[in-house]
Amino acid sequence: MRRGPAGGVVLLCREGDGTVSTPLYQLKAEFFKTLGHPARIRVLELLSEREHAVAEMLPEVGIEPAHLSQQLAVLRRANLVKTRKEGSNVYYSLTSPHVAELLRVARTILSGVLAGQAELLADLQAVQGERKPPS
Repeated sequence: MRRGPAGGVVLLCREGDGTVSTPLYQLKAEFFKTLGHPARIRVLELLSEREHAVAEMLPEVGIEPAHLSQQLAVLRRANLVKTRKEGSNVYYSLTSPHVAELLRVARTILSGVLAGQAELLADLQAVQGERKPPS
């Protein structure tokens, strides 16, 4: 552990040989970048419910097969999903239930943010209604 430029604590990840590699906050940023695509989020939401075959996900995600394949590859490389093959079907599932938990927490945070915005909008509309110009 060391102090960052602004005085905050920076956790560093160590390689097997003891050398310091990427700071943890940077790894987290890269992780969230991986989640930064609507198709990937939709795939993870589907897989939070249960295992899915690629063909089952296509109509739910609403993108071309080649594009879905690319997005699944990104999630595989990030070790967020795993595959199993049964005949000609490839099935995907989450590597950890924590991924589903993260999506639930994100939904809770967004619900709070949107509720706050709706309240602010209602307040602004009420103020505008009080200030109607004379006709």
